[in-house]
Amino acid sequence: MEESASSPAYQERPSAAVAGAVVWTRTLRSAVEAPVLPDGCMDLLWMDGALRVAGPDTRAREVALAAGTRISGIRFAPGTAPALLGVPAHELRDAGVELDALWSPADVRRAAESVAAADDPMTGLEVVSAERAAVIEPADPVVRWIAEQLAAGRSVAETATATGFGARRLHRLSLASFGYGPKTLARVLRLQHGLALSRAGVPFAEVAARAGYADQAHFAREVRDLTGMPLRRLLTVQGADQASNAA
Repeated sequence: MEESASSPAYQERPSAAVAGAVVWTRTLRSAVEAPVLPDGCMDLLWMDGALRVAGPDTRAREVALAAGTRISGIRFAPGTAPALLGVPAHELRDAGVELDALWSPADVRRAAESVAAADDPMTGLEVVSAERAAVIEPADPVVRWIAEQLAAGRSVAETATATGFGARRLHRLSLASFGYGPKTLARVLRLQHGLALSRAGVPFAEVAARAGYADQAHFAREVRDLTGMPLRRLLTVQGADQASNAA
């Protein structure tokens, strides 16, 4: 599907074919982009006719692509991508690889042909992912439950006790499923919650309380540590990026 000059620079929607996933597409209207922030997820990307996997990030990373570049992706729910893609998440932590590093050449070729032939890349990525999900062993449901518990503010110790795994087993499972241990996952999910509230205009002190931080200063420290930017600067950069891409 050819994109018109008036098309939104960024679009996303929940996947109708892959549970918990979000499909998205973005056209860079400017070479200056806001940083990509850690979110506990992995993505299957389509760019320039090739498929690539983006692993879980522990820190913000810069996007350096030319204006006009179009990227489409399917963002899998935390913990669900390793089973579908066939790779432990920690092997792709803070990294990305071409899909042919994980799948056979024949499978990659079929997947690329499917995306290219679809009405739009988002739909094509959904089809490829759903077809793959139908023939592999799905992720253990406890993985998604762990992410939900940590996102809700439950402590790592409480989560380990509730699963009956113990701290060491929970840590190993978290590395394979999310790319990092449960403490880091909890920080990343809390960050996303806090930033979503901040972008919605919630006062920072209230954000801190609602997202599970000790206070506003704790929230600000975590934002700087995980994104490399002060809180207000990050929100300004993200706002400028959205305005630039909407122009």
